[in-house]
Amino acid sequence: MKILSAVAALVVLATLGATAQTTSPLSDAEVQGRALAQKILSQWPAENFTNTGVLKIRDAGGKRVEIPVRFQTSVTASNWQASYSTWSNRDYSTWLMVTHSSESPNVYQLSNINAPPDDTNQFISLAGDQTAAGFARSDFSIADLGLEFFHWPQQKVLKREVHRSCGCTVLESTNPNPAPDGYSRVRLWIDTDTFGIVEAYAYDAKGKQLKDFYPKDFTKVNGRWQVQTLVMENVQTGSRSRLEFDLKK
Repeated sequence: MKILSAVAALVVLATLGATAQTTSPLSDAEVQGRALAQKILSQWPAENFTNTGVLKIRDAGGKRVEIPVRFQTSVTASNWQASYSTWSNRDYSTWLMVTHSSESPNVYQLSNINAPPDDTNQFISLAGDQTAAGFARSDFSIADLGLEFFHWPQQKVLKREVHRSCGCTVLESTNPNPAPDGYSRVRLWIDTDTFGIVEAYAYDAKGKQLKDFYPKDFTKVNGRWQVQTLVMENVQTGSRSRLEFDLKK
């Protein structure tokens, strides 16, 4: 079964290689890790597309909420953009745009106005620790939606093993300067055939596991298996968020 590749490449899970300079030689594991991260992030969407779904959130106290979500991807010759918008009673409440480029870092722009933005002047640019915030108060951080951990300078292949019935390469991405509420490292199981994320563990600034991410509920669409649901669990608080896609559209 094929695993959805890195959500617009996380709605359709996604985007750039690590380029930090170093004064010491890289180990074989680090060379392989950087090459794998680059391979994953070089896979741009083939065409524009739009999809809708539901973000289902269960907070640490057990309260549940469902938020409609719209996903849009636009591809140009120089970059591609993935936008994620939520709404309630037909009013837009959150609009996030992530711009991916092969020659520069991700650009994150967020709008919290109650109408769909019609130009970038209505967006606030986010960077650094700001991207650790949860999108629409979910367990998916803004940086998660841009797969920011693949941009970190330290990437290392740990081993190869079968995980969740898939042949996987285990990649560890390390953040040299984690935010207090961000990730210090992410351990990923990458499908060796599709380069999709089979599962990922994220660790907090103290090195303790914070989140568990995995795709589930696959559906065959036009002869191809596609992921129906993406799950992000906070193992420290017990909260959980699910992105469920409407693949019939």
